[in-house]
Amino acid sequence: MPSTTPKGRALGAELRQAREHTGLSVRELARRLETNHTNLSRIESGERPPPPEVVASILTALGVNGAAQEKIVELSRDTGGSYWISVGMPEQELQLAALLDFERTAQHITDVSPLLMPGLLQTSEYVRAIMTTAGLPTPDVETRAAIRIGRREVLTRDDPVTFTAYIGEPVLRQHIVERDAMVAQLRHVLEFASMKHVTVHVIPEETAWHPGLEGAFSLLDFTAADPIVHLETRRSGLFLGEENDVAAYRQAVGKVREIAMTPQESYRLIAEIANRTETTP
Repeated sequence: MPSTTPKGRALGAELRQAREHTGLSVRELARRLETNHTNLSRIESGERPPPPEVVASILTALGVNGAAQEKIVELSRDTGGSYWISVGMPEQELQLAALLDFERTAQHITDVSPLLMPGLLQTSEYVRAIMTTAGLPTPDVETRAAIRIGRREVLTRDDPVTFTAYIGEPVLRQHIVERDAMVAQLRHVLEFASMKHVTVHVIPEETAWHPGLEGAFSLLDFTAADPIVHLETRRSGLFLGEENDVAAYRQAVGKVREIAMTPQESYRLIAEIANRTETTP
């Protein structure tokens, strides 16, 4: 089992954000709870996930009550597992919050995306088209689109995460959005591919089997924490933190890398498809 688990780290992040929202330091909160500030730091880092009753006492001291407290207390159950699966709401909302925090604190993110543009590289029009077609209510579409676009901040901030994307070639030719919007999406990818901390590879359409055909996944590496794998389906999400699981997906990345185009070849192909799409009547 890893020294920290995905769910334990997510719980720690929720507690840290609740504390920071009140403006309290770790030492000040520790004094209120009559405990050691080191223990609280380990809780917030995910090293020592507390039981539900301790979580409730921390939240009460922070003035977090009612449904907000219940949601975080529920997150504190079964934090010892090296994987975390969510099915339906509100568990998926908690996982989304965790993913945002993991992306924000990651050192490097690798995204294998054979069927859709990687989430961190999607334009707002592309996001809205996916979610609208999926049947989400308009208010939910706008909220989720804003969140998805907000995730891009990890690539545009002053100290950006390094990002490697493997995109299936058919994705470049799909018409998920109207022609002009698709051209804008392709040029958007080119813009990010020009950044020194972003690397884009295209997975050729005509190739033998490779692990990317099993489905999309993200591998997140951290400077001072265990790596995490994230997978998502229509109705569920899954975080994996077990060493063997992470190793299997790291090996999968290696196999995809072997058959993928170079960044230079990928850039030329994306630009060519963008130009052709733009000029086709």
